[in-house]
Amino acid sequence: MTKASIRLNDLRFFAYHGLYKEEQVIGNEFNINIEVGFTPAQFPIVHIADTINYALVYDLVKKRMQTATPLLETVASDIAAEILAQFSLAEYVQISINKLKPPIAQFVGSLGVSLLVNR
Repeated sequence: MTKASIRLNDLRFFAYHGLYKEEQVIGNEFNINIEVGFTPAQFPIVHIADTINYALVYDLVKKRMQTATPLLETVASDIAAEILAQFSLAEYVQISINKLKPPIAQFVGSLGVSLLVNR
């Protein structure tokens, strides 16, 4: 049995996710990586119906990132659930979301969440 995945790497969005009022007003930059695993409907894969359309996954992520949410865990959970709901071939979704400029005094680096959801 052949297993496959699609990956969307280093997606960049500007959004207003965060617990603190400051984050909800000034926003932040986010980096997202997603992997969606599946068993191809046919092998070799020659038709889009035999795989998961990464352009549609991107559109789903882009739309969800536009809705400000206090917790990144909620955003990641919502994206994973929506991918599993919209793509019947999807067997798992692995997602990481990183906040690139967290509002923490003297903090250097990024912070984020990761989630792996199996069907």
